[in-house]
Amino acid sequence: MQLHTIQSKLPKVGTTIFTEMTMLAQQHNAINLGQGFPDFPMSAGIVQKVHGAMSAGFNQYTHMNGLPALRDLLAKKANHLYGAAIDPEQEITITPGGTYAIYTAFTCLLQPGDEVIVFEPAYDSYIPNIEANGAVAITIALQHPGYHINWQEVKSKISLKTRAIIINSPHNPTGAVLSAEDMKSLEELVADTNIYIISDEVYEHLVFDGMTHESVLKYPALYKRSFVCFSFGKTYHCTGWKLGYCIAPPALSAEFRKLHQFNAFCCNTPMQVALAAHLQEHQDYLQLGAEVQQRRDYFLEAMQQSRFKPLPSHGSYFQLYSYAQVSDETEKEFAKRLVREYGVATIPVSAFYQQKTENQVLRFCFIKKEKTLMAAAGRLSKL
Repeated sequence: MQLHTIQSKLPKVGTTIFTEMTMLAQQHNAINLGQGFPDFPMSAGIVQKVHGAMSAGFNQYTHMNGLPALRDLLAKKANHLYGAAIDPEQEITITPGGTYAIYTAFTCLLQPGDEVIVFEPAYDSYIPNIEANGAVAITIALQHPGYHINWQEVKSKISLKTRAIIINSPHNPTGAVLSAEDMKSLEELVADTNIYIISDEVYEHLVFDGMTHESVLKYPALYKRSFVCFSFGKTYHCTGWKLGYCIAPPALSAEFRKLHQFNAFCCNTPMQVALAAHLQEHQDYLQLGAEVQQRRDYFLEAMQQSRFKPLPSHGSYFQLYSYAQVSDETEKEFAKRLVREYGVATIPVSAFYQQKTENQVLRFCFIKKEKTLMAAAGRLSKL
């Protein structure tokens, strides 16, 4: 008997723009400033600590919720940076990546028909996560070119079906950073409601220009209704490790862990041992913002000879550039032509919207070697 065709939970999803642009870059031997990963080595010290952990025999399952020593240190870090009193036993869960933490948080919360407010342009996993759980994404466009939130519009979109709001700061793809005023507006908006918050803070340490990261952990009234998601990969330049964590109040963490135990169960043990040892070297993450800002500034300087115009980026791995003075092509068409004719791969920001939105803006990843950035800027300056 022939099997019935699977009824897709994501019928509108095909090959992602990241896969498409990476394949095109490979075909044309292009410099890839599309996907957000470093092209330089991570800290040799952490790698040595992983080797040491493996040699010492830390190669079997660790605690389902994460290595206790690592969770203890993360609780201390949250207290030091954000003044949050976090119980590592009840409120921190180590996950196989920040994206996994976000998906698990959505799956804890959502029932078919629920609504989630999503700000666009949005990291590409959010809406598929929502729709896979039978819920509906209510999209709100960030205000171009600064990509700010219109909180009055958010208020107008809230309904009895609104189950959650997802925020992301520093923001991928725009590099925008939420302010204390934004957090207070959000706090006022959800007070006396049953709305939960999912806070994507994977770029927490990559904040520039003297700005500060306004973590949900700094706001008790928000934290009590929040899943706060982080990434070791973005902090220690080890995106391929796929390790992150979720901090949430005890009742929310308990529901999160019900799903986690039957999905990943636990995460890579020797890498957790290594991270626990390395996390005590506080300067690594405290200096990270300044170090990454140097790469952003280097690329900005190199791109001054081009016809591209930078938009403000105060955090993350990314800088948006407008090509409005260069071409009338759609973002995707123009991005593909840059690969074919100039050998540089970027990501069209229109790919981060559900509805067709064209602002003639491309996303460039600057977490690369200086020679990579200089070579890319040199090619783009010929346009």
